[in-house]
Amino acid sequence: MTKTLKLLSTALLVLMSFEQSALSDTSTLEKIKSSGVMTLAYRESSIPFSYLGGEGQPVGFGWEICAKIVDQVKRTVARPDLKVQIQSVTSQNRIPLLTNGTIDIECGSTTNNSERAKQVDFAINYFYTGTRFLVKTDSGIKSISDLKGKKVVSTTGTTNFQILRKLNAEQNLGFELIGAKDHAESTLLVIQGRADAFGMDDVLLFGNRASALNPSELVVVGDPIQVEPYAIMMRKDDSTFKRLVDDTLISMMKSGEFESLYKKWFQSPIPPKGINLNAPMSKELKDNLKTLSDKPAT
Repeated sequence: MTKTLKLLSTALLVLMSFEQSALSDTSTLEKIKSSGVMTLAYRESSIPFSYLGGEGQPVGFGWEICAKIVDQVKRTVARPDLKVQIQSVTSQNRIPLLTNGTIDIECGSTTNNSERAKQVDFAINYFYTGTRFLVKTDSGIKSISDLKGKKVVSTTGTTNFQILRKLNAEQNLGFELIGAKDHAESTLLVIQGRADAFGMDDVLLFGNRASALNPSELVVVGDPIQVEPYAIMMRKDDSTFKRLVDDTLISMMKSGEFESLYKKWFQSPIPPKGINLNAPMSKELKDNLKTLSDKPAT
């Protein structure tokens, strides 16, 4: 590296450090009130939490909850004219874009775990899921033990990818693990026969199956490898904003609005194809409507 490049690199690091320091000194609500803008992150294929609907706009269970949070933010900062911007994120860039201030909140399918909690904060858990596999109906694959010698795809940057890599090594399961950029690409690799199974949270597998051109050629198999909570993600150490988000969720959970929204997205026909996921509420989620916990997975 030349002396000039070293100087430019050092200057860039100093600038990034200054920007991050300035952001940490400003709460999310102060930032939003001052700018008149709140930026919501969405996922393009995390069905039914946050995904692009028939008109190319974000829709979903998490997306609607975030809309309720926006309404509360408008009242709190006294900005009825608040402009909402949207930003597509992936499993790989969602945390960096949150911590650097590009987005203010992520409305998707992010697992609340202890490792991520070192970088960000999570609201009250609003879903629980476990890793299973999406395969072709005629594949003969019924469980993880059938994957020896097979190609398994999982979305890069997810806890599922890490879990599958660890299990494969520790239990000598003998499958080849490959990464894809998002859930849609992972599903496509199975459909095209370039992967034998897609390992991911079961509810997302049901969602991607429902959106496939021919859902009947795909099936979700295997027992859940582990149970993990999903939660809305925010910047770390901003207690005022976290309280607002939590209070919005608590209000929805106590009023019955949350359960109605759940039925809309998990037990009713959803866009773009009007397919019903038929996914009843889990015991873990029912329990959390009472305990209102933001406890992470280990």
